[in-house]
Amino acid sequence: MTKAKKETSQLTIYEWIKKQAEAACSSMHPAPGSLDINKEIKAAMSQDIRHAMDEHGKYLSCNEVAARMSDLLGEQITEDTLYNWTAPSHSHKINAYQIPAFIIATGGQRRTVEAISKHSGLFLLPSPEALRAEIQQFRETENRAKNERRKREIYLKEIEG
Repeated sequence: MTKAKKETSQLTIYEWIKKQAEAACSSMHPAPGSLDINKEIKAAMSQDIRHAMDEHGKYLSCNEVAARMSDLLGEQITEDTLYNWTAPSHSHKINAYQIPAFIIATGGQRRTVEAISKHSGLFLLPSPEALRAEIQQFRETENRAKNERRKREIYLKEIEG
């Protein structure tokens, strides 16, 4: 597979949230075994490695991703380790504490973490988008407070006559 292969389209935030809300309405309790997402995580990791880039936009090899992870974690991660983590035939799995290093080492690829988040009902945002979302929450809180103040001012005028 070449690295120039087109990526599959990703859902917009709106589409993802709507899909999650529909799933939540249909079942508040996941079916037994439905959260065994190991194959999905392995496939996502494989895609993340395939699309890994450095800060200059240069594609990284699997060996380069492993070296970056080793530096970030202070432990030996080899190319074979990455292959074992991504091979469907292997039972090896990445540990949760290694996932942030994996994301950084692949240049911020998000398929792996998105595979995890979509099954837990969470949505992860990069720092600027998370800050924008928090700012929007403040605006909404301020607007609610302003509306409540207006209601009370109107009521005060009515009772003062």
